[in-house]
Amino acid sequence: MGATRAGAAADPEAGTVTLWFCPTDALAPAVAATLAAHWLDEQEQNSAERFRFERDRRQYLVSHVLVRRVLALECGIPESESVIRRSPYGRPFLQKPAGGLPRGGPELDFNLSHADGHNLLGVIRRHRIGVDIERLDHGHDESDALMRTFAPEEQEWAEQVRPGPARDRRILRLWTLKEAYSKARGLGLGLSFDTFSFNLADDRGVLGFRPPCGDPVRPWRFMELEPVPGVLAAVAFMTDNDEEPVLELRHGFPWARSVPHARTVLGTPRALS
Repeated sequence: MGATRAGAAADPEAGTVTLWFCPTDALAPAVAATLAAHWLDEQEQNSAERFRFERDRRQYLVSHVLVRRVLALECGIPESESVIRRSPYGRPFLQKPAGGLPRGGPELDFNLSHADGHNLLGVIRRHRIGVDIERLDHGHDESDALMRTFAPEEQEWAEQVRPGPARDRRILRLWTLKEAYSKARGLGLGLSFDTFSFNLADDRGVLGFRPPCGDPVRPWRFMELEPVPGVLAAVAFMTDNDEEPVLELRHGFPWARSVPHARTVLGTPRALS
């Protein structure tokens, strides 16, 4: 773990999880292109140019300038100077400078998700975080294909309601939670979704969690969100046993650290047998 720079602040927000929900159209195309030209590194610029459709390229630019802007606000590294690497499984992470992070404490983890015009970025000061965001207007065939990747008890729960929007919502709730957890673990598609399971309330909320083999000992917290109608999101993050973390949800592009909507994340899902 890197040391803090001389005079850097302690870790005042270690128990805070910050989410930025930013629609792609929050930035005009010309503004997004200008910021990207100044902030993104060569690899990101090349990746953006490979998109076939302009809407996909625009989403990529907005989501990646969002990452660099939030990192600048959270840890004090200028947008164009952040060095973002990828793990062997493709998970992005911030490479800390030799002297440590200038602001907010020695550690920071982030995770990004985007889906058809919507972007979600999660930041935590300690441990790991994963986020996923999906639109509810998936076709029924696609929802059924997702469900077949789940654990048997999850498939049974989803099938308790008739095919249609209600079942699609159940399936997508499970999918976003599984994606968020897998991304927090840094395993991506390397973790089979039938090796762990969630027990969900009918409306919203995680009642229980059965982890896969090899899961870290620390407890996991989960939260389900619907930041705008028709868009589901999930957050997974690790905590210490005695922490009661606060989640801050912020909307729009982060020109500044706007006043968040804050809520306390209560409890830890019980282990499932």
